[in-house]
Amino acid sequence: MTEPTRPPAVGVLDQGPARPFPPGFLWGAATAAYQIEGAAAEGGRAPSIWDTFSHTQGRTIAGHTGDVACDHYHRMPDDVRLMADLGLRSYRFSVSWPRVQPGGSGAANPEGLDFYRRLVDELLGHGIEPWLTLYHWDLPQPLEDAGGWPARDTAARFADYARLVADALGDRVRYWTTLNEPWCSAFLGYGSGAHAPGRTDGADAVRAGHHLMLGHGLAVRALRAARPDAQLGITVNLYPVDPASEAPADVDAARRIDGLANRFFLDPVLRGSYPDDLRGDLAPVTDFGHVRDGDLEIISTPLDLVGINYYSRHVVAAPVEGEQPQDYWRASTCWPGSEDVRFVTRGIPVTDMDWEIDAPGLVETLERVHREYTDLPLYVTENGSAFVDAVVDGQVDDVDRLAYFDSHLRAAHAAIDSGVPLRGYFAWSLLDNFEWAWGYTKRFGMVYVDYDSQARIPKSSARWYAEVIRRNGLAAQ
Repeated sequence: MTEPTRPPAVGVLDQGPARPFPPGFLWGAATAAYQIEGAAAEGGRAPSIWDTFSHTQGRTIAGHTGDVACDHYHRMPDDVRLMADLGLRSYRFSVSWPRVQPGGSGAANPEGLDFYRRLVDELLGHGIEPWLTLYHWDLPQPLEDAGGWPARDTAARFADYARLVADALGDRVRYWTTLNEPWCSAFLGYGSGAHAPGRTDGADAVRAGHHLMLGHGLAVRALRAARPDAQLGITVNLYPVDPASEAPADVDAARRIDGLANRFFLDPVLRGSYPDDLRGDLAPVTDFGHVRDGDLEIISTPLDLVGINYYSRHVVAAPVEGEQPQDYWRASTCWPGSEDVRFVTRGIPVTDMDWEIDAPGLVETLERVHREYTDLPLYVTENGSAFVDAVVDGQVDDVDRLAYFDSHLRAAHAAIDSGVPLRGYFAWSLLDNFEWAWGYTKRFGMVYVDYDSQARIPKSSARWYAEVIRRNGLAAQ
């Protein structure tokens, strides 16, 4: 029998002495409940908006659903052993709200909580720090039927749910993220309709964004009351936004998209206010009457950390008279009030999601948050790339993904060198999984999943990342 070939890219680390990260740097990987768990109707779990959305004809590619996904619900102990084999120091996972609280209110489902108790115990037993995200887009369907995130009551229900999870797991979980990427929940879910629940109303999207942040603030207060020693934060997806030229109209287009993509969330959470220019841009869409006295004080409840998800950069230009933007995902009501702004491609390499690969943008994003907003510890809570993978002789040599991780970790190191208090990095994603509206057609995982057999195959990037973790550093260039 021929000995398997060592993935050649692993040798990158042998080219010179390691460039170390700070002692105690938290190395991890991340997943989300609906994307990996499966067992959609087991253990007392009820439908979420993503169950409804994915079972609606035409919403996902080829009608793919998360009914089975990676079958993590049944294979969890093996998956945790895989994490341990890779040397992960932390695992960022999300709790399925409809598994824990099927109706979105009322008593907890004991069987649902027991699954997460077992997961946390497995992680701790393998020396892996649990990092719990309360909400990664799987709103219980009854709450959507009652109005969803555009309805104020959903924020209160979220805080109740947070307290249930804290009471069950707070003695063993130190790190808590309230929301993952509220921009996607609000503007893709209620604006463009590209994500669940598939609604297309710009005013609803703005209200949803506000109530997501209100729910975040209420949840932080509930968590703080239950577990005063917990490390609490939020995860936002951020982008550098550049004008396509120095023309004033292009510069203004960049200001508008930066307001919606970044400052809509950063300013309320970290400054306790909405930017005046953003309010002006959104005046044709909403009068902000949904913002009540005291809301911004709740939203800006002090945190212990900020999580940042980074994937790419936006380059934008002013509209051209008579020309309609063609990119549904970007130039649509996911940018309410700025639907006519054009997103410009630059002809640089892209991932399989058609997202431009721009590692320097991670440095800019981290430096901006630290410079303009906070001295709090920062964590890269997601960073990764989709590429087309092939199994050859039982191995997956994903050199493009490996290069992506390498360049972005070098960017993270550069940010630390510039004074950014970056404390950890979570690769997205541990496993190939259900990629939302793209179904199973896009692979982000460091570990290949054969969806027919559910076999797991660590890719070259996983073995390379394991060496980075072991050495706590990158090879010198």
